[in-house]
Amino acid sequence: MTDRPKIAFQGEPGAYSDQACREARPDHAPLACRTFEDAIEAVRSGAAALAMLPVENSTYGRVADIHRLLPRSGLHIVGEAFVRVHINLLGVKGAALADVREAYSHLVLLPQCAGFLRTHGIEGRVSPDNARAAREVAERGDPSVAALASELAAEIYGLDVLARHIEDQGNNTTRFLVMSPEVDMRRRGSHGMLTSFVFQVRNIPAALYKAMGGFATNGVNMTKLESYMIEGSFTATQFYADIEGHPDDPAVARALEELAYFTSMLEILGTYPRDPRRD
Repeated sequence: MTDRPKIAFQGEPGAYSDQACREARPDHAPLACRTFEDAIEAVRSGAAALAMLPVENSTYGRVADIHRLLPRSGLHIVGEAFVRVHINLLGVKGAALADVREAYSHLVLLPQCAGFLRTHGIEGRVSPDNARAAREVAERGDPSVAALASELAAEIYGLDVLARHIEDQGNNTTRFLVMSPEVDMRRRGSHGMLTSFVFQVRNIPAALYKAMGGFATNGVNMTKLESYMIEGSFTATQFYADIEGHPDDPAVARALEELAYFTSMLEILGTYPRDPRRD
């Protein structure tokens, strides 16, 4: 038992989201949840104080469904965290790399170490969760079956690390957002602030071009702009954006005011410190 507040994440103990919780919020106790929706609900219900949600990976790209869930969650972004995703081949005690014929992991993780698997003649197999794969490998006790997961998972489930850091890309990193039920508009951190928001443009010619113009003319750096369909419609598009700065900064305030003129919906998801690992 622990008196620490809880931080919810999707996955099983030993998942990379668990690692993110431990690294970014060591004063919170990680709480494993089956789905992203469950992690969000844990915060809304009061079972957890915060949620740690992955939004993008430098190799794989955007995490599916997250941008759809964020505006509906009722939660607010209060921080970001970057986790260097080191993929490791985990086997049962006493197993050797040469013994392994199959390796299980999440669908997203398998392509990130395809080169290593091909070189060693290992077949990649899909598991719903990389930490679950590690747990199931430990339960099976078969030296020909391994998992692709974190060293934290090896520690939790009593597995040997047969090969370390086998990811194809040397900078493989996942960005996480820390979500809270409470808005925090304080200026904090020593590396500047970020503001995230979603919007829908009005149905007028060149609306997106005009909406973005305010950020350029006011010198506000937009670090991310992504579009996604709303409820499966090919005609209704919503945009997610990250900008540098705080809404109270004069330049940001002017840019957001101009954006509001060209949008039918604008919702700020949070203002939070810029993680130094962005550099």
